[in-house]
Amino acid sequence: MTDKTAANNLDKIIEANSAYARAFDLSDLPSPPARQFAILTCMDARMDPAKIAGLSEGDAHVIRNAGGRATDDAIRSLIISHKFLGTTEWFVIQHTHCGMATVTDAQIAELLEEDLETAVHNGEHWLNPQRDSSKNTKPGSDLGKCLSWYTIADLRESVLEDVKTIQNHQLVPSHIEVHGFIYDVKTGQLAPVRP
Repeated sequence: MTDKTAANNLDKIIEANSAYARAFDLSDLPSPPARQFAILTCMDARMDPAKIAGLSEGDAHVIRNAGGRATDDAIRSLIISHKFLGTTEWFVIQHTHCGMATVTDAQIAELLEEDLETAVHNGEHWLNPQRDSSKNTKPGSDLGKCLSWYTIADLRESVLEDVKTIQNHQLVPSHIEVHGFIYDVKTGQLAPVRP
């Protein structure tokens, strides 16, 4: 991304927010989600959880991360969603053609150790680009070896594993319903995943 593109994005966001704020009429919307559920899903830009699930502002909590995985932080958010805001049903939605299924934890760590700049996919593998000497960036780091990246080897198993992880967490009440789904980015369809 060039500096010009970044500035253009910033200007567009500020402009869009100004228009949104002028027409804003949701100041009386309560904090607890009206439909009493939360969605854990991927941050992929091809997915709009509100459209996928027919949501309006105030309907549900949406928690997003790379892969839509049940990480400690995602589970923390789900627990807060229930404990303080009353959600009683949770949906884990992962999706087809996810970038987290194209790489392993070890590959991510190796790429980060070499370089911190954006990697490129050559159709088969992720690679670091040639270092641009004009960029004043930090060198790579081996810290990536110390993190779990929650990559996905098998999509269906990933959904089942995350649903089970959430259900079995010591701070999740047994009456919370946890559902698993796979969203198809080519068709827009949600498919339930059951054991």
